[in-house]
Amino acid sequence: MQTIIHIKNLVKEFEVVKKQKGLAASFLSLFKREKIFVKAIKDISFDIKEGELVGFLGPNGAGKTTTLKILSGIVYPTSGEVTTLGYIPSERKEKFQKQFALVMGQKNQLPRAMPAMDGFLLIKAIYEIPDAEFNATLEELTELLDITSFLDIPVRKLSLGQRMKCELVAALLHGPKVLLLDEPTIGLDVTAQKNIREFIKKYNREKKTTIILTSHYMDDIKELCERVIIINHGEVVYDGKLALLMEKYAPHKTISITTSISLHIEKLKSYGELIQNEEFAAVFKVARADAKHLAARLIESDLGVEDILIHEASIDDVVRHIFSQKSEAKI
Repeated sequence: MQTIIHIKNLVKEFEVVKKQKGLAASFLSLFKREKIFVKAIKDISFDIKEGELVGFLGPNGAGKTTTLKILSGIVYPTSGEVTTLGYIPSERKEKFQKQFALVMGQKNQLPRAMPAMDGFLLIKAIYEIPDAEFNATLEELTELLDITSFLDIPVRKLSLGQRMKCELVAALLHGPKVLLLDEPTIGLDVTAQKNIREFIKKYNREKKTTIILTSHYMDDIKELCERVIIINHGEVVYDGKLALLMEKYAPHKTISITTSISLHIEKLKSYGELIQNEEFAAVFKVARADAKHLAARLIESDLGVEDILIHEASIDDVVRHIFSQKSEAKI
């Protein structure tokens, strides 16, 4: 498959003024300011192929949004190689700008005082979309996202979920080959999140659009992304399949049982590593590969097992573990 996004040794520094303490120092800073450089991105490299839907993870301040802005040409890199669809984004060539879209969950693309439909017509004019193409695309997207009933309502009067659906339509009207999604489900209720996720999954599958998705909701990542790139302190700390991430950083599962008879700790220990026990319940820690075998032993035992559950570590816990390891390494 063709490489759509290429980043090699990307660095981005921001120049900031160092704030001095005290009134006198603040006054002096009007005439002489001490400037420092902060590295938002230190040195990251990765490639993304055509049609991939990649989760881009990291804590606040890790450099995710800055990277997306560099890929879209909004922010200039300090150094390194960056290409999107074969173009250098910072050159902002017209042909490139018509082939990508950036959706930021916390910022509006559509004018708030106008109905969504008027905003769509404005985008049609900006991108010079032919009438037939615009009408066909709009009909398809409005049907997929079920927004027909509120197209003529000013954007400011829409709910957050309705507005996010309209923002997605606005971003996709010109048929971008690359879609950069920065927290598209932030602040939405569970139902709205699910609807947005289902739409993104279907759109990626049918259109083969290359998508980078940032999100703090791990359900978004679990439902949509086979591959994840994790950055922390401006550096890539993991790039690979989500399933392999779980295997590498969550090598164990837990098995919980409830029983009809009183449990004795010594007998329980004979089955494996016991991490919690009560009179009629116990929890074991077990290697992923051995989980099914242990579960079968427990069911067939004389412990009087009435219920048994096998628990997978959450993606949230795994990612937090990676961040903590990286932070500790830097201390």
